[in-house]
Amino acid sequence: MGRVGKSADDGRRSDPLTATDDADPFVSSMRAFVRDRLGGTLQEGSLERLTGGASQETWAFEMHGPSAGNTKLILRRVPTGVALADVGIGPEREAWLMQRAGVAGVPVPAVVRVLEPRDQLGRGFISARVDGETLAVRINRDERLSAIRPHLARQCGTVLAGIHAIDLSDAPELPYRPARVQLFDLEQLHRNAPVRSPTFELALRWLSLNLPEEDGVRCLVHGDFRNGNLIIAPDGVRAVLDWELAHIGDPVEDIAYITLNSWRFGTIDKPVGGFGEYQQLLDGYVAAGMPRPSNATIRFWQIMGSLRWGLVCWEMARPPEPDTAVTVERAMIGRRASEVELDLLDLLTGVEQI
Repeated sequence: MGRVGKSADDGRRSDPLTATDDADPFVSSMRAFVRDRLGGTLQEGSLERLTGGASQETWAFEMHGPSAGNTKLILRRVPTGVALADVGIGPEREAWLMQRAGVAGVPVPAVVRVLEPRDQLGRGFISARVDGETLAVRINRDERLSAIRPHLARQCGTVLAGIHAIDLSDAPELPYRPARVQLFDLEQLHRNAPVRSPTFELALRWLSLNLPEEDGVRCLVHGDFRNGNLIIAPDGVRAVLDWELAHIGDPVEDIAYITLNSWRFGTIDKPVGGFGEYQQLLDGYVAAGMPRPSNATIRFWQIMGSLRWGLVCWEMARPPEPDTAVTVERAMIGRRASEVELDLLDLLTGVEQI
């Protein structure tokens, strides 16, 4: 591509915040919850807030049980004051999908309990903690993962095939988000921005002229399937995380999204997550029984996905409320809008080839 790649990282497991103060209502509620609902004892000093994730909190903790020893668990919950509209499909549907995915053979953390009002922890769920690496830069460069890295792209294709084949006949209602709906939303988001990007305008125009026909194919789409939302270990993909953007739509959206330059984390010569090739991803997908999508459809969803991420970056650069300052974290994400503009130009002009 002729230019330096991005070097962002996911940060999900770095710099955890340990919560130990019994005067903190959350800590007290967690102790009571583990005792009364899970039948164990919260291990002293084990409650840690994991960084990463803009809309939901993720807490790691250990429970000491009377017979099973220590059990490592994860609490994922909607923070107080965050609107449900800001957390995608909501934790209850997210947990349901993870349970159904697990039954279908998709690697996911096992859901232990969906929170209820009487738990006094808000909305969320408890899942098993899966050992492995989520930090994308380490996945792409850590020597301990060197043996499995050449196989990850094919594994991702197999996993995506499993997600797209999940039976949703008895699923809770999920949003239907075909290309035309997503394009409309992105057009409105850009039109309402205080400053507009000519590159984003060009991408919107191209997408409107190249909308794929809706052929009736509707399946579960993860919506955020990428390096950084996977737990990787020396034996491969151990879990798919962050199902909050799941919806009904075109399965090619997921295939394209993991190939965006934004999710290669600096390793731009490996288009699939910074660790693999297009053909490996597609071979895994087809070998698992799914049809091979056309290059044109993949390219369409690459442009759509890049534009969506670019507009998210654009929004993060703006204060969340009038007269409030932009935080360092939001500014760091906001600056990446210019990088997405370069990605879009590469895709629109054919520099990026499948």
